Amino acid sequence: MAKNKHITTTQLALMTAAAVISLRGLPMMAQEELTMFFYIFFATFLFLVPAALVGAELGSAFADRGGGVYTWVKEAFNSHLGFTAIFLQWIQNVVWYPTVLGFAAASIAYLIGMPQLAQNGLYVGLFSIAMYWCATLVTLRGTSAISGITSKGFLIGTVLPGIVVIVMAIVWMAGGNPIALEDIPASVSQVVNVDAMQHVHPRLFPHISGMSDIAFLAGILLLFAGVEVHAVHAPELKTPQKQFPRAMFLAALISFTLFTLGALAVAIITPYDQINLQSGLFTTFQIVFDRYHVGWLSNVMGLLVAFGALAGVMSWISGPSRGLLWTAKEGVLPCFLQKTNRNGVQVNILIIQGCIVTLLSSFYIFMNDVSVAFFLLSALTIGLYLIMYMMMYAAGIRLRYTQPQLERSYRIPGGNAGMWGVAGIGFLAVLFAFIVTFFPPSQLPVGSPATYTWLVVIGTVVFLAIPLIITAVMGRRGAKKPETK
Repeated sequence: MAKNKHITTTQLALMTAAAVISLRGLPMMAQEELTMFFYIFFATFLFLVPAALVGAELGSAFADRGGGVYTWVKEAFNSHLGFTAIFLQWIQNVVWYPTVLGFAAASIAYLIGMPQLAQNGLYVGLFSIAMYWCATLVTLRGTSAISGITSKGFLIGTVLPGIVVIVMAIVWMAGGNPIALEDIPASVSQVVNVDAMQHVHPRLFPHISGMSDIAFLAGILLLFAGVEVHAVHAPELKTPQKQFPRAMFLAALISFTLFTLGALAVAIITPYDQINLQSGLFTTFQIVFDRYHVGWLSNVMGLLVAFGALAGVMSWISGPSRGLLWTAKEGVLPCFLQKTNRNGVQVNILIIQGCIVTLLSSFYIFMNDVSVAFFLLSALTIGLYLIMYMMMYAAGIRLRYTQPQLERSYRIPGGNAGMWGVAGIGFLAVLFAFIVTFFPPSQLPVGSPATYTWLVVIGTVVFLAIPLIITAVMGRRGAKKPETK
């Protein structure tokens, strides 16, 4: 009997959930207390689902061609915008590395029994730089030995600790321990309401007096990004038209559940003033394990989470840069970026990538508050990624008109109106979140709000200008043939 090459709805849902879910965002959501439901609902249904559906149609339409978002946007508009889209997808991933490596640094600090290091900018910065270059050296060898490690990283370093923190919250409440949700400072008006009797009640909907009050929306949205990566697998389903939406809604449900219960667990156990973006999850582990006299388990959890975070870096370090190599081979990038080593790995692109990660990881060293540096990098990351998503939504709509006869294994139902509805909702949600990224969060001691805003503005403009300059220069020089070694 021939082997069945189709994947199931559940398999695709789990693949998508694995690409989306990360424990590093639980403290950020926990700081929003019960208003986290608003943010997670926004991210799930106004971002995750539309991005998955539009990505599925585009991925199925160009399944026989490489390049991903580069091909989608190029076919809808032109090669210049296509390159800009793939560049933004790549550079946001580069900016993302210091955030996940900073999270790994915090977990190692708890592993070795020195949790205070998690807030030491010099340690976090140097750790991030060293670990990234080690991962790059392994990647340059082109070895397949790390594939087993990265595949286990999600289960051991993300799912297992996530389940543990949820179970811990249940045990914590059953044991009659104080519920941190019931003792939020009255001064945090974004997440609590104070009645006439001066009683503090958690809010279900955030109190919004300005854009800074919902600035965490951008960071939370980043946690749900990346779903379009697996949209290309839509044609592998037996009946894509029916199965893919089910798979995406199942993935959204899994993500919604794990993010919500995990963040709620952190908020139940950890006092509000101890929830830290960088090390808040480990503080939660430490509080519970110390309470039940098994403090050594905090070290174990630190090891597992560090393994998960580093495995994530190993699995992503070469992937997005392959998209740049694709455009380089089409002559869009300078010829020295077309170079690969004997293992077929894009050497110069990875070296440049490492230099940018080194520079960005230095933020931890030179900024006074590690949490502010962590969120600043997250805001810059999501800002770049959201521009790419806006281009993807626009491409989905335009291709319905410019290439209506293009065969699509999966098509958003409802004709062009259906595409306008899904892509339009996604575009507007992304645009709103993009605007929010430029406002410093009122929950963090950012120092000068103007400085914070200018850092995000300058970073976004610089990274957005780079692909435009490259395409303009290369357009004058003409295409070059690939150089290999």
